[in-house]
Amino acid sequence: MKPLEQGIQRAVSLLLVLMLSAMVALTFTDVIGRRLFNTPVFGANDMTEHLMAVIIFAGLPLLTAQRGHLSIDLFDHWLLQPRWRLWHKAVDVLIAAVLGLIAWEYYLAIEEARTINEISPALMIPRSWMYTFIAITTALASLLALFAGAPHHESHTEELAS
Repeated sequence: MKPLEQGIQRAVSLLLVLMLSAMVALTFTDVIGRRLFNTPVFGANDMTEHLMAVIIFAGLPLLTAQRGHLSIDLFDHWLLQPRWRLWHKAVDVLIAAVLGLIAWEYYLAIEEARTINEISPALMIPRSWMYTFIAITTALASLLALFAGAPHHESHTEELAS
C-alpha cells in the first residue's frame, strides 16, 4: 500500500475510533444520568444518530476498497478461481451501481432538506450537511468498488505464503 493511502487509512481509522468512543461515552453518560439522577443528556438521541451516520459512512469507502463487505464463502473454492474474473468485475460494477444510486438519492435529498429546512428534533442540527457527507462518501465508495483488487481465497493466500 502506498504511503498516502496508508496515511488516509490511519487518519480515517483514528476518526472512526474517536467517534465510536464519543458515542460510547455519550451513551454511558446518558444512561447514568437517566438512571441515577433522573436527568438524561439533552439531545443524546440526536448526537448518537449523527455519530452513527459519521461512523458508518466514513468507514464505507475503506470497507469497500478492502473488499470488507459481508460475503458468503460457501462457493469460494469454486468462484475464486481465475476463470471467474469477468464475474467478479460484473459484481464490482453492480456494487458500484448500487452505491452510486444511494449517493444520487442522498444528493437529491440535500436540496430537499435545505428547502424544507429539515433539522434534528432536539438540537436542531440541519440535516443537509449529513446528507452531503453521506452522498460524498457513498460516491467515493462507488468509485472504489470499481478499482478494488481481485478477491482471493484465504486458503490460496495461505498456500502462497507457505
